[in-house]
Amino acid sequence: PTSAQVSVAPHSGRFCYTLDNDVLSTEQRQFYEDNGYLLIRNLVSDQDIERFRKEFTRICKREVKPPGVMIMKDESQKSQFGQSESVVNKVQDFQEDEELFRYCTLPEILKYVECFTGPNIMAMHTMLINKLPDSEQQTFLHPMHQDLHYFPFRPAARIVCAWTAMERAHQDNGCLVVQPGTHRTALKPHGYPQWEGKTNKLFHGLLDEDEKIPKVHLVMEKGDTVFFHPLLIHGSGINRTSGFRKSISCHFASSECHYIDVKNTTQEHLEKELQEMVCKKYNATSVELKDIWNFRARLVQGERINL
Repeated sequence: PTSAQVSVAPHSGRFCYTLDNDVLSTEQRQFYEDNGYLLIRNLVSDQDIERFRKEFTRICKREVKPPGVMIMKDESQKSQFGQSESVVNKVQDFQEDEELFRYCTLPEILKYVECFTGPNIMAMHTMLINKLPDSEQQTFLHPMHQDLHYFPFRPAARIVCAWTAMERAHQDNGCLVVQPGTHRTALKPHGYPQWEGKTNKLFHGLLDEDEKIPKVHLVMEKGDTVFFHPLLIHGSGINRTSGFRKSISCHFASSECHYIDVKNTTQEHLEKELQEMVCKKYNATSVELKDIWNFRARLVQGERINL
């Protein structure tokens, strides 16, 4: 499937996953090149995080209803709790909520994002995750996956995710787990894991996971932010605590990236699943994967070129 193959355009010198910049040290650039992620401590302020938390609560209580936002819930508890923090596990596509979208425009975030995307920056995918306590059903265990599986645009090297912990994330409450260096591999086939009754809609995972590749648990404090490549294999464990584990994230891409046709590739079945969801929600008759992303995408800096 040639259209889904990943190619990395070489840049100056030995770096191909980062662009020349005056923000990252040589050591930081080399770490990202080698491992596919870079953790920056204490990047987002407590004040901003508190504002994001309050807006999440307002969305849960239906005090605000941003257009286009997708509110994902624990279906098993919906009848018991209605719509509250206790049942909402994800607010996705918040690009039309001005308060949450502020995250995507924070100068302290964008100065790092530009090191990977260049100056023309699109916010492509936004999420506030509220990982619920989940010791029994394991509903919110997100299997190991590559985010590029969801994206019909390339090149992969000009896409980066910024993921900020809104409170301390550790092994007990389901912190991110990464497999360093896997960003240098190809996009692998994904699907629903064979866990009966234990997966949420679109929580796809690798169909053939290599257990021998070492895993690193990213223990993060409130405000810490990790930037990672869309081919980096990662996931998150279950939340074994009684509290919630919140994080806010955005996938950014250079507006100079281009859309690809995913037909006859490993991403084709994802397109069909999303088409069914969108057509049902918006009563549409026909939509392509790139149309969905074009609708979601929002310019945050520079010029909108292709995406």
